[in-house]
Amino acid sequence: MPAQATGQRAHALAGNAMGTKDLVFTVLAALAPLTLIVAVAPLHFLKGGAAVPGGYLVAGVVMALFAVGFMTMSRYVRNAGAFYATISRGLGKPVGSGAAMLAVAAYNALQISTYGALGVYANTTFAHYFGLDVPWYVFALAGLVFVAWLGYRGIHTSARILGVLLVLETAVLVVLAVYVLIKGGSGDWAATSFSPATVLAPDNAAMFALVAGAFMGFEATAIFSEEARGGIRTVRRATYIAVGFIAVFYAFITWIVVIAYGSDKIAAAAEADPVNLVVTVFTRYVPAPIVEVMNVLLLTSAFAALLALHNAANRYFFALGREGLLPRALGRTHPRTKAPWPAGLLQTGIAAVAVVAFAVTGSDPYLGLLLWGSALGFLGIIALWALCSLAVIRFLRRQGADAGIFRTTIAPGLSFVALTVVLVLVLANLPLLTGAGTFTNVLIIAIAVVAVIAGVARALHLRSHAPHLYAELAQTSVDEPKSLAGEHA
Repeated sequence: MPAQATGQRAHALAGNAMGTKDLVFTVLAALAPLTLIVAVAPLHFLKGGAAVPGGYLVAGVVMALFAVGFMTMSRYVRNAGAFYATISRGLGKPVGSGAAMLAVAAYNALQISTYGALGVYANTTFAHYFGLDVPWYVFALAGLVFVAWLGYRGIHTSARILGVLLVLETAVLVVLAVYVLIKGGSGDWAATSFSPATVLAPDNAAMFALVAGAFMGFEATAIFSEEARGGIRTVRRATYIAVGFIAVFYAFITWIVVIAYGSDKIAAAAEADPVNLVVTVFTRYVPAPIVEVMNVLLLTSAFAALLALHNAANRYFFALGREGLLPRALGRTHPRTKAPWPAGLLQTGIAAVAVVAFAVTGSDPYLGLLLWGSALGFLGIIALWALCSLAVIRFLRRQGADAGIFRTTIAPGLSFVALTVVLVLVLANLPLLTGAGTFTNVLIIAIAVVAVIAGVARALHLRSHAPHLYAELAQTSVDEPKSLAGEHA
């Protein structure tokens, strides 16, 4: 066996480590359902009012169309650098390398920004229960160390913890729904929230730019494809479950919030007090002890998102290090846990620098770290979704035509059009996402652009100076079938 192949196998990720349940829990934990409903959904209501529940279903259809093509493509590409490998195969290695660096920037921005949420929630919780005013960054740095340790322990440990935390935060939202339904809410049970005339109104453009963010990260199932037990079938199953859960569950819970206020009053309530919009529903409808549980679970929800995003970002560093786009040392794993520990160390270091920088400058952890980082991540992921759709069409039309026109052209084509519209809406509403001025917004866009340019430049450099490495880019693939005939999306 060649020495290179032996080395790659020695530093492989943990194969057959994650089943469907593990993948679903990991992806959904990264989305932090409780945090999204309590802290982010009020902004959706501010822009969409009663149309928000229907908006989630529409966005779910778009994401499902994207998933059809993405999962069909994943039969040919099983790689921890999911976006990178897919786009490289479809649009060429330089474009794929640019996408890879954008993915690194986006996933790291999402992960690091969540330390702002953890710090704010922990500060509030400790002040409420213990009367202690501990600076937010103390909690953020403590969480950073714990996340790094769990990431080092390997994906098995992370998956178990994420599963427990996800069940708890989902359960408290279900309890809220039950109490609102039993008590009848505001008495307004109209189906306005799902009326096409309401949901698809032109005034809801900004809402769709925001609602799409609720699905941000569902595609991470493919990032863990090398560690999935059962191969592409497990990844495919987990992806569709994740999309369906996000669309239906979020639509249901936000509809519960609409019922609690009334479809004609929800927008005004969000405008009057967006911060406490959902918290008020908890305090009004459920017993006080459950409200206290919800406050604590906001902390665990943020932590679960940090751990899941840490693992996702690590695997991008690992994949790019393995293939030479980043230093080769990043493509190593621990001999026992199979965790990509050099990648984890790098991600933790970057996060530590960002948290310390915001702490030293006295910047607001919520309005600054959380919103700005989330905006960069959101912008990058949307752009990558659109690029992936194009890559899928180009690749499958050439090499997977027997998969059928729906999977190779129609589904990815429709998702590309829809995602391009969403990307334009995000750029048009970037000040709303960041809450910042022109300089900050331009800087966020510039970081995304520079990441793409750096990736393209790195690939072109390898093509000129290290053609043997360039030839290997995005070639890691498992279970590449010769035919997809008879398979189902």
